[in-house]
Amino acid sequence: MLDQLTICAIATSPGMGAIATIRLSGEKAIEIADSVFHSPVSGKKLTAQKPNTLHFGSISAGDELIDEVIVSVFRAPHSFTGEDVIEITCHGSVYIQQRILQLLITKGARMALPGEFTQRAFLNGKMDLSQAEAVADLIASTNRAAQKVAINQMRGGFSSELTSLRGELLHFIAMIELELDFSEEDVEFADRDQLKRLVSKIEEILRKLKNSFQLGNVIKNGIPVAIIGETNVGKSTLLNALLNEEKAIVSDIHGTTRDVIEDVVNIHGTAFRFFDTAGIRETTDEIESLGIERSYSKLDQATVVILVVDTQNKFDIISDRISKIRGRLTGQHLIIAANKMDRGLPQTISELKEMKLLTNEKLVFIAAKQKTNLDELISEMQHAVSLDSISEDAVIVTNVRHFEALTRAHESIERVQLGLDNLISGDFLAQDIRECLHYLGEITGEISNDEILGHIFKNFCIGK
Repeated sequence: MLDQLTICAIATSPGMGAIATIRLSGEKAIEIADSVFHSPVSGKKLTAQKPNTLHFGSISAGDELIDEVIVSVFRAPHSFTGEDVIEITCHGSVYIQQRILQLLITKGARMALPGEFTQRAFLNGKMDLSQAEAVADLIASTNRAAQKVAINQMRGGFSSELTSLRGELLHFIAMIELELDFSEEDVEFADRDQLKRLVSKIEEILRKLKNSFQLGNVIKNGIPVAIIGETNVGKSTLLNALLNEEKAIVSDIHGTTRDVIEDVVNIHGTAFRFFDTAGIRETTDEIESLGIERSYSKLDQATVVILVVDTQNKFDIISDRISKIRGRLTGQHLIIAANKMDRGLPQTISELKEMKLLTNEKLVFIAAKQKTNLDELISEMQHAVSLDSISEDAVIVTNVRHFEALTRAHESIERVQLGLDNLISGDFLAQDIRECLHYLGEITGEISNDEILGHIFKNFCIGK
């Protein structure tokens, strides 16, 4: 575990800005701040000030005035870390920030490690481990859905669900283990029918939480969208239009895009992860063939597939391409982007409009070069995965560590179900229930070790 020295760090973004915040936490935080801070207004030491108060004054190194600042005072246990905390808000000069930081270190503080403030909050019982991880997710959120899910998890929505499950299981394992103490007397303290109902309910909840990771991964990393189609139908032009930059090379030469081009963009509060793929066609070029194979592989990773077709081609050619792509999809949303509508064949456009669409399919007419109807295309992409409909109290798993633990907990509870159906003895039931409790406890940090904590918090920014 980490030492208990007072730690300090810049809590705002690196670089120059209007203001910056430097955070101190630990037993001597107020004392160290007092040694460099002077308030001309009250003249009082910070140690004499009430908690949750702001104080104007100056930071000095001996006779050298460094800056005029605002100091916030928080006292244990009513602070983010559960310790005494001082936050110094100074002007955003990089020199001033570093000078104040150096001064605090000379007075007895040490530099905080990545995530050490949040780690101390966890160790001091201010939050559990899943809530601590949600802090990092909230900082990294790039869209409304990710922010909603992180806020709910940080407030304990996910934790309370797991705590409730663990509490009910703990009651029954206590009864089962009591039975083991009286095994020779053949008594039953744990009602098997009641346990079956509870285990069935827990299995359903764990399955839903585990399955929510697919949506959670989309929320956290962006909706994966594969842009696919034949050569020269306008895939790269469409990607550039959506990204609003010249990301992909556009050329009349067939086979220009030979590998998958990937980029993430936030559009109207929703993050999309676009894959511009190599044009699909018959070719003897070995490198281009590899690119085409990668194009098909991206279909499996995508939640939304945009099939770009050229309305300058005859409908039979377009229909054949749509049929081939349909045959490779496994439940993804398909948007047929009929491109070059401004120059398309009237007959082709008419037949496309009359074409029968399958479930999860949409048809949008666009002119990618002129950016015509892109709003309609974006709207269809957003509707394909309705992230805006996610409520603020929705419990959705976005963390790989949580997903792995839930998967193992679910496997354990399934073994309990099987054991109850086969009337196995209580000691075997207790073993599987304990295993389920272990994995649920790993998520919230009730069961943890230094290696797990080190891995989690090293990915935090310094100052949080």
